[in-house]
Amino acid sequence: MNRKPMVLEMTTYHQHIPVLLNESVEGLITDKDGLYIDGTLGGGGHSKEILKHLGENGRLYGIDQDDEALEAASSNIGDDPRFTPIKGNFGYLSTLLPPQTHGQVAGILLDLGVSTHQIKEAERGFSFQEDGPLDMRMGNLSGVSAYQVVNEYEYEKLRDVIFHYGEEKQSRQIARAIIENRPIETTGELQSVVSSVVNKRFEVKSLARVFQGIRIEVNRELDMLKRVMEESLEVLKPGGRIVAISYHSLEDRIVKRFFKAGNFEGKVEKDFYGNPISPIKPVNKQVITPKKEEVSVNPASRSAKLRIAEKIEGGDS
Repeated sequence: MNRKPMVLEMTTYHQHIPVLLNESVEGLITDKDGLYIDGTLGGGGHSKEILKHLGENGRLYGIDQDDEALEAASSNIGDDPRFTPIKGNFGYLSTLLPPQTHGQVAGILLDLGVSTHQIKEAERGFSFQEDGPLDMRMGNLSGVSAYQVVNEYEYEKLRDVIFHYGEEKQSRQIARAIIENRPIETTGELQSVVSSVVNKRFEVKSLARVFQGIRIEVNRELDMLKRVMEESLEVLKPGGRIVAISYHSLEDRIVKRFFKAGNFEGKVEKDFYGNPISPIKPVNKQVITPKKEEVSVNPASRSAKLRIAEKIEGGDS
């Protein structure tokens, strides 16, 4: 394969525009003096807005596994005594939070997906539009890298990652092409290989799906989402809320089912008398999506779906 030399340039933090900002904060805060969690801190855009709506006794923990995000958020928010940043993956929510907060949290915000900064930084390896090393780890806490997925996975496993996590129909052809062209060192090389076998009409969509599938595998995103859903019930107080913003059907399906039934099958259990039993209930019956004005300013928001749920009295997992 023709490989060209690559020049990487370190750049400053690319500010992420908070998606569905007003809608998410409005749905989250029920007590201005309550304790809140921003499980996907990023550059701190949502957290900064949450703090504006909290009183003197309100508290906010911001969780992120990315050192650059934590630094950017701290700079963006400034020295606010009500705010505490925490490094870690939100999937380990109950471990990351101080034990005394368990059962006391009024609300949890999850803005899922990859941030603008991670996409735009070539050396992070998230985008097929920027040539960089195959990495895709959202933080240095992740184990496997995109390089290992692309170059070390056997055919069946690689095919399944692309098909199930990327929802890409041409997964077989793509997996074979990747294996035939190993080693693949960069995102640019991976893009060339994928482009060589997919339908040209849907080339960009196929590339996005392949990169999405690999990224989800690298960061165990769906596993971590399921974990934080379950652990949220441990830390929320009765009436406490989860606000989740998802960007693709795999995430949204998990959130929707859990909010409906408290499990990932979406099947509501019933008691002896036929009454529904669930530790959680949806607050908004209809999914909330960005208005045309927001999409025109921030095209990255166009696929966002916001759902809100509330822990029921006695609804511990």
